[in-house]
Amino acid sequence: MEIEQHVIYDRARLTLAGRFDFNAHRDFRQASESVLQAPAVKELDIDFSRVDYLDSSALGMLLLLREKAEGQGKRIVLSGVQGTVKQVLEIANFGKLFTLRDRST
Repeated sequence: MEIEQHVIYDRARLTLAGRFDFNAHRDFRQASESVLQAPAVKELDIDFSRVDYLDSSALGMLLLLREKAEGQGKRIVLSGVQGTVKQVLEIANFGKLFTLRDRST
C-alpha cells in the first residue's frame, strides 16, 4: 500500500492506495502517528478513494487510530469510501464511529 501525507493548516490527509491489510500496519502507523503529533492538526482525513481492499486488521488499525486521536482531541474522517470498501465499513458499523464521506473534500 502507498500512503501520501498532506497537512494544510489544521487538517491532515492520508491518501491510501492499494490493499489496506496487515502488511500495511507499520507504514500506516508511522504515517498516522506523524500527522497526529502535529499540534496544529485537529482533523485527520483518511482518503480511501484509491483503496481496493481492506481486511479486519485494517479495521483494527482504524479503531486504534480513533482511540489515539480522541485522546488528543482530534477527529478522524474516512473519505472517498466507495464500492467494496464502503460495504465493509458499513457492515462493521464504522459509520457510527467515524464520519464517512463518499468523496474527499
